[in-house]
Amino acid sequence: METIKDREKKAFELMKSEFGYTNTMQAPRLVKVIVSSGTGKSKDPKRNDLVIDRLTKITGQKPSLRGAKKSIASFKVREGDPVGVMVTLRSGRMYGFLDKLINVAIPRMKDFRGLEAKAIDEIGNYTMGLREHTIFTEATNEDLKDVFGLAITVVTTAKNAKEAKAFLDILGFPFKKAEAK
Repeated sequence: METIKDREKKAFELMKSEFGYTNTMQAPRLVKVIVSSGTGKSKDPKRNDLVIDRLTKITGQKPSLRGAKKSIASFKVREGDPVGVMVTLRSGRMYGFLDKLINVAIPRMKDFRGLEAKAIDEIGNYTMGLREHTIFTEATNEDLKDVFGLAITVVTTAKNAKEAKAFLDILGFPFKKAEAK
């Protein structure tokens, strides 16, 4: 089976005619993958520990707590209170996580019809949200009352959204097909 890393190496050959590349260093590459989850100012102090534990199982790397940037009195949040967790994956763990995401987790999503290509920003990064962390095989045997969502950002060296879309298609991201009107 072809991995994400193998597909990334073939990207230059597949994209050079469309984008006019003359050097392999012009082709987009993956930089990092950021996985984050907001926990909010929860009443249960063990909520952050639970999310950290499950994200550690899913990504293979321990996430860090992220504090609130501002104090908001109406939400009873002070500056620095833990309100989320985040992990940045690079190199081997990044490729392993993306392989698992594309080949195992996304096909397990309920009523999946494809990823939104509109979520690619103008500098070539793609952000997707998952409603449930239980689509990953490492988290399926957990209690269903403690389900949380994730935000996954794939950072690339693509120069624009069109280039990033072509690159992510080569990597195997299952985007929605354009509907004929």
